[in-house]
Amino acid sequence: MANRGPTYGLSREVQEKIDLKYDSDLEQKLVDWIVAQCGGNMEKPQTGKENFQKWLLDGTILCRLINSLYPRGKEPIKKIAETQMAFKQMEKISQFLQAAEAYGVTTTDIFQTVDLWEAKDMAAVQRTLMALGSVAVTKDDGHYRGDREWFRRKAQAYRREFSEEQLRQGQSLIGLQMGSNRGASQAGMTGYGMHRQIM
Repeated sequence: MANRGPTYGLSREVQEKIDLKYDSDLEQKLVDWIVAQCGGNMEKPQTGKENFQKWLLDGTILCRLINSLYPRGKEPIKKIAETQMAFKQMEKISQFLQAAEAYGVTTTDIFQTVDLWEAKDMAAVQRTLMALGSVAVTKDDGHYRGDREWFRRKAQAYRREFSEEQLRQGQSLIGLQMGSNRGASQAGMTGYGMHRQIM
């Protein structure tokens, strides 16, 4: 991690607000899902934001997680190198983020590498993992493992099909959004810009 000193003033207030968004109950649910998704041979971390951050820090677990959502042989991250070099670990986190976006997580739900690496915004890390779980449950392609109640299904598009006759009928109607041509008149209105008569 970066060798940073303590924060003061506005920076400290901002960091405290970010830290308040972290949900320890959600942390436990995410840990349970990651262990279930990646296989039971994984050791769970102690509870707490710092332990959760250290558990995910090297990027290996994140890479295993995203690979487990794909069929064997189609994994987005081909080689997950075990290394202690900081830039390689950050590279694995970046690979996870790119693969998560390609999987279907929206860009606004994806955290930045420093959010995890320097523990700047662990709530954003939780948000990304929640979004990934929701996309996995929604896809329902048989690769999701764990309790389906942990994540919400994302809304699916409902495509409507209309016949040519229905489309033609719709062209002859005036929609209520366009207003009405009945009831309004300019009777009794004076021209704009005229002086008001004072008696």
